[in-house]
Amino acid sequence: MTDASSHPAPLPRARRCPLDPPEEYAALRRADPVSRLAFPDGSAGWLVTRYDDVRTVLTDPRFSARGDLVTSPVASQLRRRDAPAPGMFARMDPPDHTRYRRLLARHFHVRRVRALVPAIERIVAGRLDALRRAGPPADLVELFALPVPTLVICELLGVPYEDRAAFQSWTASMVSVDSTREESDAAVAALAGYVRTLVVAKRGAPADDLLADLAADGELTDEETANIGLSVLVAGHETTANMLSLGAFALLRHPGELAAFRADPGLTEQAVEELLRYLTIPQFGRERAALEDVVLGGRTIAAGEVVVASLLSANRDPGRFDDPDTLNLRRPPAGHLAFGHGIHQCIGQQLAREQLRAGLRALFTQGPTLRLAVPPEEVPMCEDSLNYGVRRLPVTWDTDR
Repeated sequence: MTDASSHPAPLPRARRCPLDPPEEYAALRRADPVSRLAFPDGSAGWLVTRYDDVRTVLTDPRFSARGDLVTSPVASQLRRRDAPAPGMFARMDPPDHTRYRRLLARHFHVRRVRALVPAIERIVAGRLDALRRAGPPADLVELFALPVPTLVICELLGVPYEDRAAFQSWTASMVSVDSTREESDAAVAALAGYVRTLVVAKRGAPADDLLADLAADGELTDEETANIGLSVLVAGHETTANMLSLGAFALLRHPGELAAFRADPGLTEQAVEELLRYLTIPQFGRERAALEDVVLGGRTIAAGEVVVASLLSANRDPGRFDDPDTLNLRRPPAGHLAFGHGIHQCIGQQLAREQLRAGLRALFTQGPTLRLAVPPEEVPMCEDSLNYGVRRLPVTWDTDR
């Protein structure tokens, strides 16, 4: 039977500091690491907050990612119990998930991504020039953090960059916890229809890009290809843009760490891994459903109950990381969970890493000496999005006279 000794509570969301998780997570890790969670649809499930338990939930096959079994801890329209459309592999279990992921894997393996580095660096240099031309003050999100991953993913997928206003708007509706069900459904339908139009066109005029490759493969329907493309397009620009801007904000808030980074660009790889751990932009965790009764952390999770594995909390677990609430760019990489874990770990993580390395290195070692143009507390945060970030990041710098 389910242990119901604690009353279900909503997912912690309020942050005292914009760069730190809600304070409740530390208390939960200490006293109630597998705690009862109240969902917006009226159901009750579980919140898992310690590193080891989160890894277990993400790797144990007794926990399912199926879209018809899970629901969101923050907004019922974002993760309601609907069967995933063909191609929406993130909300599937094997063997369907395995099939789709295998078709994508060749586009994201390490050697393929490393071959893209010159193109990424070219895009970064171009956006840094655009930032300089705009002159201070400037919004780093609008001029740099959003355009860089958007240009990269457009080139990879074969999506026209000039259509960015439309697909960025649809993406914003899809990931916002404030969207109504109608708004969310309309955004998904519009973006899927847009990508499907591209796929159909590529069948008649093949090109050297991911959508064209999938379209020519012959194993997928147009709907499957379009939904895979939708998933990659959304994740490929929105998450990396948030991480670039939030990472820049964090460095500007930590002048000692920023000085070390500027003095030693060799820290870039470690710095990116530490920022990923410290910030953990998937702020509401990963949902899984128990396929059978599972004992975890001394609590019995009943078959059918939904578990939220908090990546945010796991990456601040002192049982796994020394002094986890301190940003330390010299910290050795130590298995953070910012990209998830297990078979659903982000397939585009290496592409994201290369963009973060190139973007942050250029911003802080090749560009003007940036500083915030407003007090830190006036920087607007993306608290209503599945992926945490900054909505605008006003920066300034000294110009030559």
